[in-house]
Amino acid sequence: MSARTGDAMNMQQMIFKPGRTESAGPWVVDAAILAGLIGLVGLVGWLALSAPQTVSGPEISLSLSSLPWYAAYSVARMFAAYVLSMLFSMFYGSLAARSRFGEVFMLPVLDVLQSVPILSFLPVVLLGFTAVLPENLAVELASVVLIFTSQAWNITFAWYQSQVTMPKELKEASANFRFNPWLRFRTLDLPFAGVSLIWNSIMSWAGGWFFLMAAEIFTVGHRDFRLPGIGSYLQEAASQGNVRAILWGLGVLVLVIVALDQLVWRPLLAWGERFKLTMVGSEEEPTSWVYDLLQGSNLLWAFHERVLVPAMEWIDMFIQNRVRPFDGRVEERAPLTWRSRLFMAVAGVFAVIVAAQALRLLGHLPSARWADIAVGLLATFLRVMAALAVAMLWTVPLGVAIGSNPRLASFLQPMVQIAASVPATAIFPVALMFLVGLTGGLNLAAVLLMLMGTQWYMLFNVIAGASTIPQDLKDTAVLLGLSRWTRWRTLVLPALFPYIITGAVTAGGGAWNASIVSEYVNFAGRNISTVGIGAIIAQATARGDYPLLLAGTMSMVVTVVLFNRLVWRRLYRLAEEKFRME
Repeated sequence: MSARTGDAMNMQQMIFKPGRTESAGPWVVDAAILAGLIGLVGLVGWLALSAPQTVSGPEISLSLSSLPWYAAYSVARMFAAYVLSMLFSMFYGSLAARSRFGEVFMLPVLDVLQSVPILSFLPVVLLGFTAVLPENLAVELASVVLIFTSQAWNITFAWYQSQVTMPKELKEASANFRFNPWLRFRTLDLPFAGVSLIWNSIMSWAGGWFFLMAAEIFTVGHRDFRLPGIGSYLQEAASQGNVRAILWGLGVLVLVIVALDQLVWRPLLAWGERFKLTMVGSEEEPTSWVYDLLQGSNLLWAFHERVLVPAMEWIDMFIQNRVRPFDGRVEERAPLTWRSRLFMAVAGVFAVIVAAQALRLLGHLPSARWADIAVGLLATFLRVMAALAVAMLWTVPLGVAIGSNPRLASFLQPMVQIAASVPATAIFPVALMFLVGLTGGLNLAAVLLMLMGTQWYMLFNVIAGASTIPQDLKDTAVLLGLSRWTRWRTLVLPALFPYIITGAVTAGGGAWNASIVSEYVNFAGRNISTVGIGAIIAQATARGDYPLLLAGTMSMVVTVVLFNRLVWRRLYRLAEEKFRME
């Protein structure tokens, strides 16, 4: 092992709370793990042998024997989209946080991407894939892309937030140890963002389940692109009115969510405790029976020591020999280089060409429609702000309670995941039955649908922020005899501030997207709409009015980008300068 690699490991031991426990465990633990692996292999084999023939075609079987296979397909798509989201987030978020090019160009582009209503453009993406790829592969890729768009943005913003709010002394320590980019990423960037990434990963999976029905069923004109999965199973059961199949499908979905919580997320949260910035241990740390079981296994410990550790050392040496050595300076935002300026110039020329074509199309739009768009933007903006305000009112106190109390988290976290994963569009018709007859009923229903689809982004970010507050600061507040309000004002809210901003950015983008399905609905055989930019986009899509569709979509994107730039970006800068954990 090189001296620099050894320094990296020593630094990680000094900065972050160590999580290693006694490795010795009874032989029963090893036997249980081996039995679990054998059972997993057996389950995969059973699924492979019992796969129904209908899986390979567009027909979706509602038989119970198809459900395990469909669930496995859906989990595989979710996992592929999640891996793609993590790779994109770390690459894109790091560039955006460490260079003026990222701040000037990449963040606005990210604002545009997360505010574009992807459901409006997905048919174009799908048809583009089918033009160059085999149809089955094209449909699978389109499905993964849709799930990716529901997972990537909050992870990217969370990674960016961790990069810009990292304490300066940690950056100085990595500079003093002369870490190259790989060692800094592995020993500082990734551990510091660990807790936030875990909670946002949970939210990303919940958001992916939310979009699963749309991701597995595509209809473009008369072409029906369906994929086998639990989302398409539920959609088919709903279209046939098969209540029994709907209940079975929802039961399997809940079972998968609970299994992932117990087997993946709870162990990761317990393991992530070692990455908290704290001088003392928490009085109540997150627990996981799976994590305790794995830590007590001699078999896994031997695999870690004899396989994983040597493999990581080899990777460190391999990358170190190919990465330029660090010069020891504390990294700040890199200035704009000539390459960055050239890229921005080329992108600007491309944008001008696209804008010219768009203006030609917009020239066919009557001038009176622009007034309707302006009024619709204002109405939808007010609904989005109302949904965010309501979300903050209940998610901040509940998120702090869950993030500060592991016992409460172990009980409520699976329930929150299930609630966040239930498609709000499935509940919306029920709420509409009670609200449509009231004055302004669709206005209330639209705000409700925005709230149901976006409040979870806020909640999971608040939970992540509350769980990262150092225990020594909490103890100091208690010793000083601070009142509950004073503790919130001087400790809790300042610590949560960056996480609240991250949650608000992603929740706001989701609320704007939700306006398309909440402001224009088909109910009881008739179309019901209210004033809003979402209704304008939905009506233009239904009528094939492409100039109005382009004008409405671009107006929404410009509004979201301007608000993010003028409000959220300044609050991010405030969090970076004033509310970082020093």
